[in-house]
Parts: sequence; structure tokens; C-alpha cells
Amino acid sequence: MMWAIARDAPAMQIDNTLRLALASVLAVVGVLLARAGFRAFGRANTTVNPVNIEAASALVTSGAYSYTRNPMYLGLVAFLMAWAVYLAVPWTLLGPLAFVLYITRFQIIPEERVLHKKFGDAYAAYQRQVRRWL
Repeated sequence: MMWAIARDAPAMQIDNTLRLALASVLAVVGVLLARAGFRAFGRANTTVNPVNIEAASALVTSGAYSYTRNPMYLGLVAFLMAWAVYLAVPWTLLGPLAFVLYITRFQIIPEERVLHKKFGDAYAAYQRQVRRWL
């Protein structure tokens, strides 16, 4: 979708070196955030499968999860932001925004319901201490 928008919309005139550097930094940050989330789940021996959240066997609150409740999704947002910067078309920023709105409504909120049922007060306390995104 972002690529299709970029094909038909006017691009910003940005120095290529700056554009590529910023896109690269955002992409690396995205990969590192997502990887940190996967690794924390691996250390806790719990599922990383967002479709099977009922299989979660541990509440992970350390590492990247002490800063954001969704480092893997945040990593995807950073990667989408990198793509938007690379494309240099302001309208492509709708891609990361649409992703955040969609994933919050259809994945994160349902995940939170399951985690609250499964981990109760411990999860509620975690929600009060750590923001959903940043």
C-alpha cells in the first residue's frame, strides 16, 4: 500500500544520504526491538505466536518489555517508518498509522484481555507501570 501511494504522490526533496541514513537507523531500531521481544519470550519459554496468546506460560516484563508492552509490534512500526522515510512521500506515513490503529484494535486489545484473565493483578500492575507503545 505504501509503495502504491509513493508511485502516484509527489516525493519530498531530501538529500539521498540523509534519507538513506535515517531509513537505515529506523530499520535497524525496528529489527533490534523485535529481536529483543522475541529473545525475552524465548528466555521465559513462552509463546511468541500472537494468534495463540492463550498458550502464554509467563508474563514477560523485563528487558524491552520494561519500556513498552509491545516491542515486537513497535519494531514493525519502526520498520514501516523506515520504509516511509525511504520512499520520501509524506502520504506514506499513513501506513504506519494504519498499522498502529489496526494492530491495537484487532490484536493488542484482545491480547490484553487474555493476559489479564491469565495473569490477573500481576498483568494489571504491569499495565499501570509500562505503556502500551512508548
